[in-house]
Amino acid sequence: MPQQEETMNVREVVTTLRKRFWMIVLVTLFFVVASAGITYLVMTPVYQAKSELLVNKSQEGNKPGTISRNDIESNLQLIETYSVVMKSPRVMDKVAQKMGEPNRTSALTGQINVSAVKDSQVISIEAKDPDKQRAAKLANTVAQTFQQEIVTIMNVDNVQILTEAKADAIKAPVQPKPAVNLAIAFVIGLIFSVACAFLLEYLDNTLKTEEDIENHLGLPVIGSIAVIESDDKTSVHSLKERQTHVAAAGENS
Repeated sequence: MPQQEETMNVREVVTTLRKRFWMIVLVTLFFVVASAGITYLVMTPVYQAKSELLVNKSQEGNKPGTISRNDIESNLQLIETYSVVMKSPRVMDKVAQKMGEPNRTSALTGQINVSAVKDSQVISIEAKDPDKQRAAKLANTVAQTFQQEIVTIMNVDNVQILTEAKADAIKAPVQPKPAVNLAIAFVIGLIFSVACAFLLEYLDNTLKTEEDIENHLGLPVIGSIAVIESDDKTSVHSLKERQTHVAAAGENS
């Protein structure tokens, strides 16, 4: 019995999906088209430029040009501190002034991301902006300002810029991502349309088959009347003539 009920449930699911197939397709397609329109026509492309720094603290007690293992480990531990200093008002206020936007320190801070390259003393500065040139300028300005300010903040005078951000090297925007947006819209649209299909099926209380009558009313079906539809106008006309003759014969009798 459980197996039979499970089979019937699966059959009902398949039947519902077939019945609402075109609705599911159209709703899903609507979500995808809407997502494409928003992605390409509404959302502003954002470009990303990257600059990289190599940071070493002052080497005291070592021979020129030599770095001990302890120095490297100490520098690695300070990478997180350097990242915080780089996004601090002490640095970003001067960055905003150099960018010609002294009142947008908070906004510029939100446009940069500072991270350490794994297992190294290299710090990566990523700047995002709708304009390629401005993104590259922001990344380079943050790197140069940090190089100048860290000398007085933490007595670190060995900061080298390894990579300068260049607008010409930026090929495509990092946001929005059309493929990701369309895939998400397809999944959401499919889930929404299927849910609507089952909801409409659940709300449909009409009786369409003998099984519906037996299941909902608990009454046995003892017979049914077939509906015969004809598209042949001649047959319909002949049927009307026969009905007329029969009616006339009845009146004469």
